[in-house]
Amino acid sequence: MAPTLRPGDALLVRRGGRVTAGDLVVARHPERTGTLTVKRATFRDGDGWWLESDNQGARGRRDSWNWGAVPDELVIGRVVACYWPPSRASVFRPSG
Repeated sequence: MAPTLRPGDALLVRRGGRVTAGDLVVARHPERTGTLTVKRATFRDGDGWWLESDNQGARGRRDSWNWGAVPDELVIGRVVACYWPPSRASVFRPSG
């Protein structure tokens, strides 16, 4: 999710929070059971969200372009802040 996020960033997530297009979200990975992923919700598609990486050119990128819309029940919540490391602390406002 670079440049928005970097490996090691610690995030505060509002579980079950309302998601709107443009929000960063945490979701259960649709292909790897037990793995969480952070992606940008771009639009609703049927009963789920189209989730994309911010950097579509990133090596190894996997998102809705690979697996399709992610069902609502796999979306855990909306990212509201990055609190670690302190030099990257930031608040993410809802998009909608």
